[in-house]
Amino acid sequence: MTTAERIDWIFIDLTHLDGTLGNFVFPRIFGLTWLMYCAFYLCRKNFSVLMPFLKTEQGYTSDSLATVLFLYSAGYSIGQFLMGFLADRFGARIVVTLGAIGSAIASAATGSGFPLAISQGANGVLQAAGWPGVLKMSREWFPDANRGVIMAWWGTHLVAGGFIATNVAAAAASGGWMRAAWIPSLGLTAVAIVFAIFSKDRDTGQFRASGAVRIPLVLNPKLVAIATMYFFVKMTRYSFLFWLPLYMTERLGYSPIDAGYASSIYEVLGFAGVLLAGYVSEHATRGHRFPVGAVMMFGLAVLCALYPWMSRLGLMGNLTAIALIGAFTFGPDTLMAGSGTQEAVPVEAVARAGGFVNGVGSVGQVLSPFFVSFISSHFGWDALFFTLSGASVMGGLALSSQWRKR
Repeated sequence: MTTAERIDWIFIDLTHLDGTLGNFVFPRIFGLTWLMYCAFYLCRKNFSVLMPFLKTEQGYTSDSLATVLFLYSAGYSIGQFLMGFLADRFGARIVVTLGAIGSAIASAATGSGFPLAISQGANGVLQAAGWPGVLKMSREWFPDANRGVIMAWWGTHLVAGGFIATNVAAAAASGGWMRAAWIPSLGLTAVAIVFAIFSKDRDTGQFRASGAVRIPLVLNPKLVAIATMYFFVKMTRYSFLFWLPLYMTERLGYSPIDAGYASSIYEVLGFAGVLLAGYVSEHATRGHRFPVGAVMMFGLAVLCALYPWMSRLGLMGNLTAIALIGAFTFGPDTLMAGSGTQEAVPVEAVARAGGFVNGVGSVGQVLSPFFVSFISSHFGWDALFFTLSGASVMGGLALSSQWRKR
């Protein structure tokens, strides 16, 4: 008996008897996939905390950091399509585990003398293993009933992961900035080992060999609308995730450590936005995801336009604005990339659909470093936030095209 078989026996998998959730597998997979994707942020979000130190300690400019972020984002975007295929073909457990361990190694190399562009480019590709894999595993094991609420609670790993990772990196950097590179790497490696031992692919062997990759991924209007919206929301989201600490140090006069802690508020109320989107779509709109996502994107546009003014109202005004922007970013983000994407394709193609949506969205992530650097350098930080407001409007219009679709 293999280690995995012993673990499955210990957890008493009863799904083959009655197909119900009266067993330990659903809560186990829920917890493991939530924790695993949360941990991926340890070696993703730490780079935003490292950026001010890389400028002051290593001599990087905003343009050179933008190049590094471009290579990371390009690797992440391309990797989504590859990892989605691999997760459908070989199963989520092995793809997610190997991606996480590889990402930890690449992130640990930051500041070690190894070329930053290479390490972060590789980190982007390896980070791409996370989303398609955990999305596929959640679709296999989570019940169909009340999916919007279940996926909302599950999707809080995006905001919790960013919040935890930012604070871990900021705390580590206070003892020496290079610690913000290797301490998160140790944490991600530890979680990956736990995930590898205790997680399980539901459809294995014959299913993957005979059916998974033969089901075509049909780019239907719903999936295209979600991917289009995701392009704009990820452009906005990663502009805040990576550049908000730098904005606060250069424009508001915060110290690098204080800016790192303050920027984590972006994820704190992002948590509330995720739950709000899930509950409203499940109960108020009876499973209609698109109207909820569209309204929240339009709300995000208003908040981005107001942020330059609110950020200068003092600490509380700045934190309030950051928190609200986080809620209206992560709400439609997790709703449409999670349950919205799962409902748009057959279960056999979920990993590839997740990879497609996140891959297209990550093109916005790829463009965001140069987008932010160019606009902030030539037109100022205020113009940047007004432009992000326009991007949010475009995302809302994309979802509005499918307003009546479930």
